[in-house]
Amino acid sequence: MGARGRHVAAQFLAESAALGALGGLVGTSLGELTVVGVSLVRDWTPVIHPLTVAAAPLAGLVTGLLAGVHPAWRAARVEPAEALRR
Repeated sequence: MGARGRHVAAQFLAESAALGALGGLVGTSLGELTVVGVSLVRDWTPVIHPLTVAAAPLAGLVTGLLAGVHPAWRAARVEPAEALRR
């Protein structure tokens, strides 16, 4: 109830960034498992570039931040008591 607008916006942005990074990690993990699985079935040597593995969660984090800017801005403008009434 006593949160200021900037606190609400920061919480929204932190949540959207965390969800984006988590999505990037899950996507990276599934991609790596797919590459290794196909490589095993085909009797190939799996090749995964480390920069790609590191960049995917970062891209998810940035995407989550960008997707959360507008909702965070709107939520910061609503009074907490009014948000509870809705």
